Amino acid sequence: MSPATLAGSTARPLLIGVSARIYHPASPVLDLGGVWTRTLHYLEQSVAHWLMSPQVLAVMIPAVDRDSIVQRSDLSLHGYADALDGLVLQGGADLAPTTYGETALHPDWAGDAVRDRYELDLVQRFVQAGKPVLGICRGCQLLNVAFGGTLWQDIPSQQPQALEHVCSSRYDRLLHPVRLLPGSRLAALYPGRAEAAINSIHHQAVKALGRGMVVEAQAPDGQVEAIRWDGPSYVFGMQWHPEFLALRQLDAQQLDGGPILQDFLAACRAARQPGA
Repeated sequence: MSPATLAGSTARPLLIGVSARIYHPASPVLDLGGVWTRTLHYLEQSVAHWLMSPQVLAVMIPAVDRDSIVQRSDLSLHGYADALDGLVLQGGADLAPTTYGETALHPDWAGDAVRDRYELDLVQRFVQAGKPVLGICRGCQLLNVAFGGTLWQDIPSQQPQALEHVCSSRYDRLLHPVRLLPGSRLAALYPGRAEAAINSIHHQAVKALGRGMVVEAQAPDGQVEAIRWDGPSYVFGMQWHPEFLALRQLDAQQLDGGPILQDFLAACRAARQPGA
């Protein structure tokens, strides 16, 4: 066994924090009783499995708010940012328009402000620590808002000329083309490839770009599909779900999320403190 192989086999696995999805109990689900009467924090299996390997461990980071048994004054998110090697923001509920200075145009789009505050805090701590951050779908939108950007609250009503970006009956089987912008880091991960097919499970999207954010992929209708921060650490968000694309082959042009994952993990290794 070579020294390089030996060193790689004995190195500590990367510890990747994953923000929790949050289930808030509400009727009529409360009629089921039991655990459904409690607030739940959970990690979607496909995200964990996309990340996990013998060299990578996924660690869910629970949220803490004013109604929690543990209070924010009792802990610091700096501890997570110091102990973990990177952060992944899962998909899920809409962002609350109030989080980016707007009023919900429809009650259904009020979003989850509790999760917003928790994830914005996480992003701030990890960026301050120089640790890489990767956002998936809602996570991409959250990153844009974290840097001062805004969102389209509802693509169909606010941009009626747009492609279909969400379909409840097809869910992760809805695909559309995406263009990888020339000269971007994302395009460099797929040499010689200008377009691909991605899944689409969102009715909200990036509107005004956040500070320092650059677009790296767009749909044919102009919707922003991937963004990256041009600051000193790794911050990247994609509107599609690579963890679902990894489960099945739906199209010959389907984008393989492997290069994105390996690029993120390489950044996590590079940011790790010597000897950690």
